[in-house]
Amino acid sequence: MSALVVCAGAGRTYGRGAAATVALQPVDCAVEPGARIAVVGPSGSGKSTLLHLMAGLDDPTVGSVTWPALGARAALRPGPVAVVFQGPSLLPPLTVEENVALPLVLAGESDASARRAALAALAVLDLADLANQLPEEISGGQAQRAAVARALAGRPRLILADEPTGQLDRANAGAVVGVLLAAADHGDAALVVATHDMVIAGRMSERWQMHSGRLETTATAWSR
Repeated sequence: MSALVVCAGAGRTYGRGAAATVALQPVDCAVEPGARIAVVGPSGSGKSTLLHLMAGLDDPTVGSVTWPALGARAALRPGPVAVVFQGPSLLPPLTVEENVALPLVLAGESDASARRAALAALAVLDLADLANQLPEEISGGQAQRAAVARALAGRPRLILADEPTGQLDRANAGAVVGVLLAAADHGDAALVVATHDMVIAGRMSERWQMHSGRLETTATAWSR
């Protein structure tokens, strides 16, 4: 079975000359179908850069990133690849349902089809009763769960979560990670979570360790 995403010597440098900053040293890694991976390391270690390359949100300055099982980069989102960010990402003027449906509408789905998918995703995450609420009317934990619902609505095969619990307390953080795992299980998707929280990382089956822009260990089994 083909890998969902493959980084072959992929690295990222910002700026040029004396002002250049190496955010990610060249890495070789792959995410296989069904994977549950924690990318761990301190802030500034390159976790977000790696996930952004995997998502096709940024280009490597060296090496390559390909998606053998998913197809062309232009077709990754919404759909095969979903990204969940750290901070609040819901649009304030839209209801929760409209926020979840919006990426599908922008991708060309009819309004009715997008709303059906949004409501189904909200139901999976026990958020159906918040569908008509505005972001300002729900809690931070609920907003982050809604962001997961938005990712799930596109029926992704790969979910990339960049510090999704960084702004939440311990109880809400645990709940959001549980939701991510449930969403991945429900949709038979691979899940990669970038985190500096080792408790969160312990809920994944693999750990990738990063430090100073280097991926030091890859696909290391987590000892439970």
